[in-house]
Amino acid sequence: MQRRSRGINTGLILLFSQIFRVGINNIPPVTLATLALNIWLFLNPLKPLYNSCISVERCYQQKDWQRLLLSPVHHADDWHLYFNMVSMLWKGVNLERRLGSKWFAYIIATFSLLTGVVYLLLQFVFAEFMNEPDYRRNCAVGFSGVLFALKVLNNHYCPGGFVNILGFPVPNRFACWAELVAIHFFTPGSSFSGHLAGILVGLMYTQGPLKKMMETCAGMFSSNIDYPGQQYYFNSSGYSGYQDHYPYSRPGSYEQAPRNYDVYTAGLSEEEQLDRALRASLWDRAHASHPGQENQKDLKHMTGM
Repeated sequence: MQRRSRGINTGLILLFSQIFRVGINNIPPVTLATLALNIWLFLNPLKPLYNSCISVERCYQQKDWQRLLLSPVHHADDWHLYFNMVSMLWKGVNLERRLGSKWFAYIIATFSLLTGVVYLLLQFVFAEFMNEPDYRRNCAVGFSGVLFALKVLNNHYCPGGFVNILGFPVPNRFACWAELVAIHFFTPGSSFSGHLAGILVGLMYTQGPLKKMMETCAGMFSSNIDYPGQQYYFNSSGYSGYQDHYPYSRPGSYEQAPRNYDVYTAGLSEEEQLDRALRASLWDRAHASHPGQENQKDLKHMTGM
């Protein structure tokens, strides 16, 4: 395994600057490990891209199933890596803090595998119904399918508010679909099927049987994985509330109540939401060690980012 011969990787440099700007100590462990794995395999790929990408022809027809594991963690270039990992940084800080590190790691592993499987099914269906054999040969790499699935989860847990897509405010619940179309038309070379596969996997978790199946499998193989508390949102006289439910009456899965900005993003960009999530983490850490007082030094540092 040899290191890729490259020039200056501007995207990689910017990615490191974002990570150190946030602060390694402020990034949850599974999110940090995911970033590290993708960066390491970008610099030291296990195989060349044409032997790592996923397609119906290579995986199904040639039985090269290891591509299901390789394709999500390999990227075409430094900018591909940068945009995917910056998105992972924000989503990981939010979701891992909400769901817990063990369950979030379980989700990352499951989604990484399932997005590849769903991608193959979509490409096969498109090839059959459109009578276009190129769909069987189209080969894709990258983590963006998993990111679309995580975006569905994040929008499920934070259902209110709007996001700005190409200058237009879009409700959070439709943001994934709007981004799917926007990226397809304005980013040449992106994988429509890969992104769609991620959305479908996310919906399988939030609206379908996937979450229950994962809980069942986790219960069979380990009793150490904490099940995530399910959030129920409701409105009463203009007040937005929620309550925690413990699957299988497991009080160990208690989750601290989110603040209002965790429920409504108010149209903030991902970077602004990342700053808020990090400030919330520092606030909780400060109050855990000094109840009733704020860690002014940490908050000031985060505000200046």
